[in-house]
Amino acid sequence: MASIKNMSPEELEEFRNNMRHSAAHVLAEAVLKLHPEAKLTIGPPIEDGFFYDFDVDQPFTPEDLKAIEKEMKRSIARNTKFVEREATREEAKEQVKDNPYKVEILDGIPEGTRVTFCSHADGAFEDLCRGGHVEQTADIKAFKLLSTAGAYWRGDENNKMLQRIYGTAWESREAQDEYLKRIEEAEKRDHRKLGRELGLFFFDPIAPASPFFLPKGAFVVNALNEYVRELYRRYDYREVITPQIFNTDLWRRSGHYDNYAENMFFINIDETEYGVKPMNCPAAAMLYAAETHSYRELPLRYADFGRLHRYERSGVTHGLTRVRSFSQDDAHIFCTIEQVGSEIRGFLDMLRESYEVFGLNNPRFTLSLRPEKRVGSDEMWDRAESALEEILADSGFEFESMPGEGAFYGPKIDAFVPDALKREWQLGTVQLDFSLPERFDLEYAAEDGSRQKVVVIHRAMLGSIERFLGVLIEHLGGAFPLWMAPVQAVVVPIADRHFEYASDVQVTLARAGLRVNVDDSGDRMNAKIRTAQLQKVPYMLVVGDREAEDNAVAVRTRTGGNLGTLSITEVADALTREANERSLESSLSGS
Repeated sequence: MASIKNMSPEELEEFRNNMRHSAAHVLAEAVLKLHPEAKLTIGPPIEDGFFYDFDVDQPFTPEDLKAIEKEMKRSIARNTKFVEREATREEAKEQVKDNPYKVEILDGIPEGTRVTFCSHADGAFEDLCRGGHVEQTADIKAFKLLSTAGAYWRGDENNKMLQRIYGTAWESREAQDEYLKRIEEAEKRDHRKLGRELGLFFFDPIAPASPFFLPKGAFVVNALNEYVRELYRRYDYREVITPQIFNTDLWRRSGHYDNYAENMFFINIDETEYGVKPMNCPAAAMLYAAETHSYRELPLRYADFGRLHRYERSGVTHGLTRVRSFSQDDAHIFCTIEQVGSEIRGFLDMLRESYEVFGLNNPRFTLSLRPEKRVGSDEMWDRAESALEEILADSGFEFESMPGEGAFYGPKIDAFVPDALKREWQLGTVQLDFSLPERFDLEYAAEDGSRQKVVVIHRAMLGSIERFLGVLIEHLGGAFPLWMAPVQAVVVPIADRHFEYASDVQVTLARAGLRVNVDDSGDRMNAKIRTAQLQKVPYMLVVGDREAEDNAVAVRTRTGGNLGTLSITEVADALTREANERSLESSLSGS
């Protein structure tokens, strides 16, 4: 094996993949030693680690994981080689006949494809496997078992529930320690945990995968929507409201009934089938088609915050980032092919502006180009793709072209944004659509008097508001900037005799448009400050005898900064300016 230090990024990635695959085999060996009744299923490498699914009678416990990890270390210390061998199908069937999962895997291997097994532990353990391993067990330099979870066989909820063990493996102890620190920080920032702790939202089985937003959470959602609306006013969008339930005739016409029905909710009313809308596109088309249009009116930009519902399988829902009920900062632009360039450019300007407000910097973009099966003429695709490529090149954004990855209805640009933990999230998208105008006969009167089809641009900056909020909570660790914070400051009276003055401070700041509470609990001052900091309140305004005499407050921040004593007027002016400017930085020094 080549030295890790001398490996190229591509070679290192391949080594990690093989090492994690090998670690999954060692995991399976250890489980069989400790739980001989277990049936093996699959154990692939994944990003940053590996897993293996087992059919066992009882879920694995934390004590089981410790014992399994200890057994894995023994196997790795023996430093046996990984040996691959080819087998005929008959030999393979005989070897796996007592394991229905391996039989199913074997039956799924196409005829003519090599069937291989891989062994280690000097042949004492062997598994049906297509290959990709390190040379010997000692090449697994660092590993750790992380967690267990239930997982349906083949990801199908109609199949048996298996028990999955997750692990991570790295080329060095240092690389693993760095990863585990990131995981620890990610757990602290988990939006599901913070959502409960900060009183933002919760979930209940009565409405699966559909969030309940508490007053503080509703404030933050409305703040996001109002910010987007402000951009819409400046960039000349018109907000519309459309129904949530449509006769399935609409979904047949749009193509969703044939291609998306398994992700939709349907109801029957008066013996007629209706579908709850999973996206706004057909409704936007109906709006455009309701009137005749001239080239003089274009472009038309319709924005719709309507609530959407999609049937996401229970195994893939995840907090706010994968829900069944949500809204989007969704808009559809109806324009001529000649206007596509300027419209995309304007959208990217708006997108750049919005991401910077939230501290989401350095986005990268992908440009997905025409697939083999598509609608629209080659000439139209040529013009659209050239326009998008030229815009991205001129914008200075980093982007990668993805041949064949476009939607059947048009090319698209997707934005990927790294968060504070350097995890990448796909947020914004802009897509050209040549199909919707054909399906809904969307035309305009051209300058020469002819009737021409419009081009539809689907676009979103934040995407799902719920998903974006989940990403933002984790990016900020729940510490919203002042303009988004449900409570911007808490007044902390030192003793009961200071309650009256604390109330006066609260009233004065509220009149300045600030959201301020008074902590009138019986807790001691330091406990009150700690409570406000745990709630991620940006500022604590401590008041005692001296502050009451001077008409002032002693200012502290959620990060522990002590900013000294300031007049109420100074605080009101500074915080109002900070909120109005939507600043990510404090307007008061020291925070």
